[in-house]
Amino acid sequence: MTRSPADDPAMTKPHQRKGSLLRTVRAVAWSLVGLRKGSEYQKDVESLNPLHIIVVGLVAVFLLVVGLIGLVNWVV
Repeated sequence: MTRSPADDPAMTKPHQRKGSLLRTVRAVAWSLVGLRKGSEYQKDVESLNPLHIIVVGLVAVFLLVVGLIGLVNWVV
């Protein structure tokens, strides 16, 4: 029996997945920390758009670097 993309959210094309911005930010934040439940990871894989994850990840890394630079300049 073949499955259609409508039957399985994991088989849908990435640009057709709909995930909220808050869920994407939470997924990226937890991945930066390194703590994540397997079940939550599976939900993210099925629902989040990979392009959104990349954009939010780049913004998060940029903010982390700027924050560390600011912290070093404040301390020194």
